[in-house]
Amino acid sequence: MTVLTYSGDTKLLRRVFSGFPCGVAALAAVVDGSPQVLVASSFTVGVSQDPPMALFAVQRSSTTWPDLASVERIGVSVLGTTHGQVCRQLASRDKAIRLKGIAYVETETGAVLLEQAAAWMECSVEHIYPAGDHDIIVLRLHGLMEHDHLPLVFHRSEFRNLA
Repeated sequence: MTVLTYSGDTKLLRRVFSGFPCGVAALAAVVDGSPQVLVASSFTVGVSQDPPMALFAVQRSSTTWPDLASVERIGVSVLGTTHGQVCRQLASRDKAIRLKGIAYVETETGAVLLEQAAAWMECSVEHIYPAGDHDIIVLRLHGLMEHDHLPLVFHRSEFRNLA
């Protein structure tokens, strides 16, 4: 019989987690007159169809999430293959450069949506659940639009395109 254990080896944990391919989403909104963005590789759709909900996990140490959590609506852009070059910029510690040179649109409610995304969603925070060093954020979808762009995939700590 095989028995699996976890020894606390965080390098092994990150390596194993990185083997699970996932999409990448940018969550963004106008906060106090300035667009703010964070990148989530944990974004999951299909949590609920009635009402429509999605979720993601955010580190409790995030300095961007408290600002985004305070707004009425958050834009979710499922990043497309053209975002591979700018994804690390979007996730930069320097908030001033995150959206520099990146095309986006703002909705009437202040959600920010990136051009050339595979899909757009306009959401509000429905629930927040503690989960270790992260919080799980459940979002209610209020609007969505699909685009003719392939999604960006994050696998083995690299951005990849679907073949």
